[in-house]
Amino acid sequence: MEPLELPLDISTAESLLLKLPPEARQWAESLPWTERRYVLSLCHLMCAASPEMRAQFLDDYTADGLVSKVLEDRDTKHKVGQYLKEFRVNTDLSTSSLRRYIRQFYVHSAQDMRTQPDLYLESALRLVMNTEERNHVFYYILGFELIKMMFRMSWHQQEKLYRLQRSQEEFIQTYIKPIQHTHRINQIIVPKDENLFFARRDYYVKQPVISEKKLIELAMATFTTEVTTSFGFSLIRHPQALVFDYGYIFETDADAIFLQS
Repeated sequence: MEPLELPLDISTAESLLLKLPPEARQWAESLPWTERRYVLSLCHLMCAASPEMRAQFLDDYTADGLVSKVLEDRDTKHKVGQYLKEFRVNTDLSTSSLRRYIRQFYVHSAQDMRTQPDLYLESALRLVMNTEERNHVFYYILGFELIKMMFRMSWHQQEKLYRLQRSQEEFIQTYIKPIQHTHRINQIIVPKDENLFFARRDYYVKQPVISEKKLIELAMATFTTEVTTSFGFSLIRHPQALVFDYGYIFETDADAIFLQS
């Protein structure tokens, strides 16, 4: 006798439920029919919604609870706070700032759907359900604040920064070139005589002028959440992942004066 073949809809439903955590699967299977309709309605709305609407929904539905959970990891919060001070970044890790950053993380993830459409909801669910994944909020904050710092640097300061790094070429390709490309296409820095080796004029030492709102938009458009989070995580794991000397990078020196003359 041939084995009984399950109808496609039943086997599909079971295979989907098997991917849920045991507690969530038990809850879903225990729902009466009326409440199952509510779940299906929510699934339909999420599938039909734009990425921006999904981000807004996730923010409204989960952010407050996430903030309280994230704040429980005092060790990671302390480490990130210390690094921000070391890099002279004036960002506090208060409840309100974490709330804003969680919303930004959702919006940023939604933008990443252009290249990674299948990973958006998965990453959001991991953030909500997995304790270790919640640490990514702090990694993301650290990475994003450092990217903002580099966006505000002149190209001369960026050169000084990458010269401090052990893997200079990798650092240039991963961070400096994408930032300078964004500077160019948005007319923030307009190079002149850039093909002449000794013609680094005012543009090379010009300090970018970018509003905070525009800066956040450009940083999110230039780097994915994965790159941003990995940048922050690399510093938590290896303190010297980003070699930094504030005085050397930001204090006006003879080279800068020569370039401006």
